[in-house]
Amino acid sequence: MQNTAETGSDAPIDMTPLLDDPYAAYAALRDAGPVHRITGADGQPAWLVTRYDDVRRALADPRLSLDKRHATPNGYRGFALPPALDANLLNMDPPDHTRVRRLVVKAFTTGRVEALRAPARRIADELLDAMVERGRAELIADYAGPLSIAVICDLLGIPHRDRPDFLAWSDALITPDPSRPELMKEAIGAMLKFYTGLIAAKRAEPGDDLLSDLIAVRDEAAPGEEDDRLTEDELTSLAFLILFAGYESTAHLIGNAVLALLDHPDQLRELQRNPAELPVAVEEFLRFDNPYPVAIRRFPMEDMEIGGVRIPAGESVLLSIASANRDPARFPEPDALDRGRDLSGHLGMGHGIHHCLGAPLARLEAVTALEALLSRFPELRLGVPRGDLRHRRALRSRGLISLPVTWYSANEQVFEA
Repeated sequence: MQNTAETGSDAPIDMTPLLDDPYAAYAALRDAGPVHRITGADGQPAWLVTRYDDVRRALADPRLSLDKRHATPNGYRGFALPPALDANLLNMDPPDHTRVRRLVVKAFTTGRVEALRAPARRIADELLDAMVERGRAELIADYAGPLSIAVICDLLGIPHRDRPDFLAWSDALITPDPSRPELMKEAIGAMLKFYTGLIAAKRAEPGDDLLSDLIAVRDEAAPGEEDDRLTEDELTSLAFLILFAGYESTAHLIGNAVLALLDHPDQLRELQRNPAELPVAVEEFLRFDNPYPVAIRRFPMEDMEIGGVRIPAGESVLLSIASANRDPARFPEPDALDRGRDLSGHLGMGHGIHHCLGAPLARLEAVTALEALLSRFPELRLGVPRGDLRHRRALRSRGLISLPVTWYSANEQVFEA
């Protein structure tokens, strides 16, 4: 792959290798140059940044805006949402970002996240109970996905009766059916209607949940602080973002981590013997195979240079977390799974003011899910040949379509990783 940024060519690079074999493709791109012209998911040109130092600096660079109003006119075409779902932290710069994040942090406390540990383990055990008699399972659909959605719904205070609908709506947004585009629009409309009703219900009868606390933050501003609170659209958008981003990313984190361990059975056995090492292992899983390989798009507010490459104001910039976390200049032998390495500074949860707000919850869920799974199934194995596994073909999401697994049975064929 040639470095189109340095050669001056306007032709974006071929995206096929990045979708089919991303880590090998990123290695080639890093070797070729720091920044490359690609075609983004919206069909528009974008600049892809691949090297660790450049990505880390850019994540914290205030000249790179998340606000779509700074995009070149008629350029960026992103995921279209109604205003009541689009006024979220992924589209904000300071001072609005600073205001909203400060208010959310008041409700999204360490204590609230820690209080989910026991319920998360109970949910994990219940899901494993349902799997054990079958002798095999599809780990994404049967375990990682349902666990993630249940924990997020517990956090927000979403009633049990509504959770199957939320799972269906989320899946319709995350994996849209190209032959039925109306399903995505219907899911967005259904989510907006549901959140509007749920917020009204919790205003009338608050509960012990994050959404009730966010409503209080919205409604109970002190005298003189009325302009320093959430708008109604920001409140609804935050609830949507917490569910949508929290569900997908954690489910893929769990699936990617399990696959990494099945590919490294010696490390799987070590963690089964020493589950106290799981928190460190999760940091390595975040570095090794992150569920969000590319950070949310950014737009330069002025002409600027990244890695010595000039990028015009308003053009889309994509910062590759996956490539940065496999950069040998920062992480020696980056393609090895090694929880004993120096993991300080990995970018698996971002960096700078947009560092993932839900990082503590994602870590708690991943550790809980892996601890329950590894203790319950000491002979965990792949249920299909390794070559049959497929990842979703997406630049900004790294997750398995399915992960069939089995556990010890003398009468079953077991496939080694």
